[in-house]
Amino acid sequence: MKGFHFTKFDPDRDGKSRFEQLLDLFMQLLTYTSGDVSEAMQWMNELDKKYQLTDDEYGIGDFIEELREKGYITENNEQGQIKITPKTEQGIRKRSLEEIFGKLKKTKQGDHHSFKPGQGDEINPETRQFQFGDMLEQIDFTESIRNAQINHGIESFHMKEDDLSIRETDFKAQTSTVLMIDISHSMILYGEDRITPAKKVAMALSELIKTKYPKDTLDIVVFGNDAWPIEVKDLPYLQVGPYHTNTVAGLELAMDILRRRKNPNKQIFMITDGKPTCLKIGKRYYKNSFGIDRKVVNRCLNLAAQCKKLKIPITTFMIATDPYLQRFVQEFTEMNHGKAFFASLDKLGAFIFKDFESGKRKTVY
Repeated sequence: MKGFHFTKFDPDRDGKSRFEQLLDLFMQLLTYTSGDVSEAMQWMNELDKKYQLTDDEYGIGDFIEELREKGYITENNEQGQIKITPKTEQGIRKRSLEEIFGKLKKTKQGDHHSFKPGQGDEINPETRQFQFGDMLEQIDFTESIRNAQINHGIESFHMKEDDLSIRETDFKAQTSTVLMIDISHSMILYGEDRITPAKKVAMALSELIKTKYPKDTLDIVVFGNDAWPIEVKDLPYLQVGPYHTNTVAGLELAMDILRRRKNPNKQIFMITDGKPTCLKIGKRYYKNSFGIDRKVVNRCLNLAAQCKKLKIPITTFMIATDPYLQRFVQEFTEMNHGKAFFASLDKLGAFIFKDFESGKRKTVY
């Protein structure tokens, strides 16, 4: 006999095993500790004492042993150092992607562009009613036959124009993206952790491109006093340093990387929380953290104009609210004809992915 079985609601029961529940927490802590397993485990022990995450049947020691068995951590027997594995690094990226896209699905802000139907290389899940001029290849015959059965019945089965359903397709442009991340000291100043959300966005974006847009390229550039590229696998370990903000060095490296890319569509995403304060002139660093320095700013504006000539739009995500910083970003954006978002830390991921997705699709008629 089929039916429903009702039980008392248990808020702690979500279908996951104890290991899976602890693994979610462990992955989050690794992002905050920059991949330091020992520090993450210390935090887990403290949280276990306060919130009773484990019991007599399954303790933190069992969790650590299961992490080893399933290939999430590895131990150097000579030095006794525990490190995460590539499997864990990928898991962190996937969780970042799920976390940020989870926020996108829940938001009511309708900032996505709507796309007109066309013939392309990617099938949309949605269907629509047939219109005059639609191609024969666009007809979803399975859905159309189902409509005819519902509308006319099986005994007197026939199909009319109103029964036809069209499956739309989109053409997707290949894009080369450089994501610039500010790792200057101000990213952890004033009691606010700004680097962890930036890392999560970078990991989620890399996982999105790897899984959904495999023909695209993503390069990651970090900038402080200087700028240098990092690999996706290094993102969980990213830390800020005692650096000023050399935006010029970051932009120059991003432009140099994009020059070598053959994709026709190129773009730069820049996550920063402050004004540019540093230049490298020869072997000497020119630094000024007090207010807006026109010498530094003018170099930034010149590079913004160069990117415009090269048809490389720059999208700036400013995670600070100072009015004079916003004025600089507006001037920078106008020079490049790019985009600027003044985002709070919790909305940073949503802004980036909306902009990335909106730049992906082109309609082919």
